[in-house]
Amino acid sequence: MQTPLFFLNNDSKLLDALRNGDEHALAELFQKNRRPITALIQRNQGTEDDAEDILQEALIVLWEKIRSGSFEYQSKLSTYIYATAKNIWFRQLARRRRELPATNEAFEVASEDTTPQEELEENERVTAVQYAMEQIGNPCRDILLLYYWEEQSMEEIALKLGFANADTVKSKKYQCKKALEKLVKKALGGTQ
Repeated sequence: MQTPLFFLNNDSKLLDALRNGDEHALAELFQKNRRPITALIQRNQGTEDDAEDILQEALIVLWEKIRSGSFEYQSKLSTYIYATAKNIWFRQLARRRRELPATNEAFEVASEDTTPQEELEENERVTAVQYAMEQIGNPCRDILLLYYWEEQSMEEIALKLGFANADTVKSKKYQCKKALEKLVKKALGGTQ
């Protein structure tokens, strides 16, 4: 409930319905996000059944955060659900990889170009970025989310966040990106 414009989009209606316990909103979110989540999971060694399970888990996370009052609307719901599903799935893949030596089961890698080690490193980078985004604070968090996740222009961000103009936002985004890179490097165990 950050700005009055928040109430004008479909996400706000769904959030309001979820806050009021309307499970039809969950069904709508499931249908809207089924295709992208299925594509994500199938690209990363999963099945359609895996995708449905992961999507349900992601929706439960969203539901619980909304119902507890800890959910902060910082990106589109579809973006939040996608990121949550991706994190859940990659954690499952990492667990499977750790269990491999003990079980001696074969595990197929979806892409011949990417090794399990590279995928694990990518997952660590994703986790580090998420941690850094939590630490960076505002207005940096808002600028980066609006620019990279919601793909808004510098002009749109300037209007939304009350900056003087697009050039000011561009300069601030550069500073924020550098600060984020430093936090990510620190989270990954770097010295800077």
